[in-house]
Amino acid sequence: MEIRISVRALVEFILRCGDIDNRKAASSDNAMQEGSRIHRMIQKRMGSDYHAEVPLSYTYHADTYDVIIEGRADGIIGPLEELKDGTLTEELFTVDEIKGTYRDILRMEEPVPVHLAQAKCYAFMLAMEVRNVRSSEEALKKETMAVRMTYCNLDTEQIRYFDFTYRYDELEEWFSSVMLEYKKWADFQIQWKEKRQQSIRQLSFPYEYRKGQKELITHVYHTLYRRKKLFIEAPTGSGKTLATVFPAVKAMGEDLAEKIFYMTAKTITRTVAENAFAILREHGLSFKTVILTAKEKICFQEECLCNPVDCPYARGHFDRINDAIYDLLTHEESFTREKIEAYARDHQVCPFEMTLDMSLFSDGVICDYNYVFDPHVYLRRFFAEGVQNDYIFLVDEAHNLVDRGREMYSAALFKEQFLELKKAVKVYDKGMGTALERCNREFLKLKKTGDILNLFSVTDISALVGQLDLLFNRISTYLEKHDDSPVRDEILDFFFELSSFLEIYDKLDDHYVIYGELQSDGGYMVRLFCVDPSRNLEECMGRGRSTVLFSATLLPIQYYKKLLGGDEEDYEVYADTVFDRQRRKLLIASEVTSKYTRRGIEEYRKIAAYILEIVQAKQGNYMVFFPSHLFLRSVLIAFRDLVSLQEEETVTEDGSLEILIQEDYMNETAREEFLDRFNKNTNIDLISQIDFPISEEPDSREHGCVENRDPDTLIGFCVMGGIFSEGIDLRNDSLIGAILVGTGLPQVNHEQDLIKDYFEQREPGMGFDYAYQYPGMNKVQQAAGRVIRTAEDVGVVALLDERFLNRSYQRLFPREWKEYDVVTCENVGGKLADFWEKWKE
Repeated sequence: MEIRISVRALVEFILRCGDIDNRKAASSDNAMQEGSRIHRMIQKRMGSDYHAEVPLSYTYHADTYDVIIEGRADGIIGPLEELKDGTLTEELFTVDEIKGTYRDILRMEEPVPVHLAQAKCYAFMLAMEVRNVRSSEEALKKETMAVRMTYCNLDTEQIRYFDFTYRYDELEEWFSSVMLEYKKWADFQIQWKEKRQQSIRQLSFPYEYRKGQKELITHVYHTLYRRKKLFIEAPTGSGKTLATVFPAVKAMGEDLAEKIFYMTAKTITRTVAENAFAILREHGLSFKTVILTAKEKICFQEECLCNPVDCPYARGHFDRINDAIYDLLTHEESFTREKIEAYARDHQVCPFEMTLDMSLFSDGVICDYNYVFDPHVYLRRFFAEGVQNDYIFLVDEAHNLVDRGREMYSAALFKEQFLELKKAVKVYDKGMGTALERCNREFLKLKKTGDILNLFSVTDISALVGQLDLLFNRISTYLEKHDDSPVRDEILDFFFELSSFLEIYDKLDDHYVIYGELQSDGGYMVRLFCVDPSRNLEECMGRGRSTVLFSATLLPIQYYKKLLGGDEEDYEVYADTVFDRQRRKLLIASEVTSKYTRRGIEEYRKIAAYILEIVQAKQGNYMVFFPSHLFLRSVLIAFRDLVSLQEEETVTEDGSLEILIQEDYMNETAREEFLDRFNKNTNIDLISQIDFPISEEPDSREHGCVENRDPDTLIGFCVMGGIFSEGIDLRNDSLIGAILVGTGLPQVNHEQDLIKDYFEQREPGMGFDYAYQYPGMNKVQQAAGRVIRTAEDVGVVALLDERFLNRSYQRLFPREWKEYDVVTCENVGGKLADFWEKWKE
């Protein structure tokens, strides 16, 4: 039996101590990001006997198991080819470890201990490879290995070396001491792995298979076995969460994988994933999982100030964290936010850092997309070494990854940011103020030439980037030397954006568009826009063994396969719905639309009339989804007129109807209160019909007499593609109808047109589909999917736009939408009366 750990994770875990201090880490983290440039620069300068980015590994044999330590040495100087082919001479090797820093390297008295330990690990690994080739054990005792620590100042590019020479037996003794420290953790992991593997072998699927679920599980397992990607369109109710988690767990039991990363776009879906693992635990599975929570949500302090002065949990964190980890590790299997917070308080450590550490010892990591895909915040402890590992990536709600990918791999800077920071810092650092002004001048040159709208060309903004590099170095030096600057916070916020921009600039290729844009307030922006995120996403997926991407709305599947990094050899599966299609009534209105050319008072009144006819057919809870907040407000005015509501009123006089409105911004509490109204307002007779007062004579009833009454009908006026159109689970009579106004097309804007033009050039005739129609239909399907959530649910989906009758839209309908009724405002009520009568029993 074996376990794996990277060199970096090993030395950082064993040798860390002291405080968390992000005042210093801010510059060191960005030094690490900028360091990739320095690595390449230094490596290119070296001679022919310098070998860059050399993968090394070593297997440490414990009593009953092996620990595989692996990583990449920045450089090795020496006859590496002779070592590989077994013709090695007695020439000395040098292991080179390169670190970028903003410190004054001439004042450094010695290397950072963790950095030197990393280099010594690589030196030991290389020494063991040499030992395997050479035969004289006596000679090996005298053999030495050179270690060079190369520090480069990222501001001046000045280089300083620290050189060491170690005998092989010294390296072996040192490495053994490191592994002895790690053995306590390795012993636990092996004992746990044996228990886990035994439980997986005995694990059976916990329920009777739903229709098609067993076949879906088989597809997933075969994909994992063959190291491919799988794209799954699986409607609500197909059991896709368990159908992906179960075979992934089984694959771990067959030693095909060492860790599962379950990724989602929303917090609520992370809970669904953890529930799936909990179900398997209830049926005998031993499996440790952690849910990664954003720092801002899990931090104990009112403000995330990660330093020992402002945060008692940061003070001495590393002196206590290993005890906290071991305590949680030996007492729990599910490392939820609540449990991590409890243990972190007991041991007085940072809960966010503890969460990240628990991922090292977890069999499953449940997290947001960004922990795997985002180039700025991905989990470096797993992915920084550049080595492919046997990780399984399960990507839920995968339709969201297209836009999220575009955003993660794009970056923008605004000219006004530079002027604002210049005003703030010029008193404290004139040199930084000058550098900011030089950047501002480059922005002005671009602004005067008009909009930049060209496919990638490095010359487009090369002059600006040259000045940004100089500014980056200037700010880095300032941050390194001024921990307590009055303007440090402002500089840091800007610095992170600047760093992000430069990092994305290094990724530019023909999947990007660079453009400049004049803002409505007169400001000017330069943006690096990742139009097609497929290459970046595919590169990240390459860090693991296999990826399964699934969603209830992944149509057309070839579109998502192409933009999410799939290739021709990867697989796709369409799972049929398990629900009785007769329990959902699908209606298409033939005489209304949300087209811009038809928008006006008359169209809003017709849409409002449709809504009224639908909700009058059956009392209950409904959601109406609109193309935008502006469109919502326009129809809301017309609807209020129909049901005798004054401006700003939301409840009819008799209390029979209430309107809830999704606001432009709603915090977490407001969202929960909005959804709670639907969950509570469920005491409804299935077939009763109602009539609301239509604006004739005012009703003489008093408002106060219905003050505490729950409404017979609750209508949520929401925005398609917004917070209530996906990721919510309103079961049974919590929601009996979804009314969708319009085709969901994204609003026309500069970037959507860039997407259209980009794909039109590559696939003539497909630009509009990629930019507008496909994303729009996905929003439609997501909103419609809020209605039927269980096999017992009965409900109506009304598509209020005549464009849904066109073949171009119907070809995008899921299979379960093949049966529908075309209605008018005059007959829609009768159609629904017949439907609800059918289900009155």
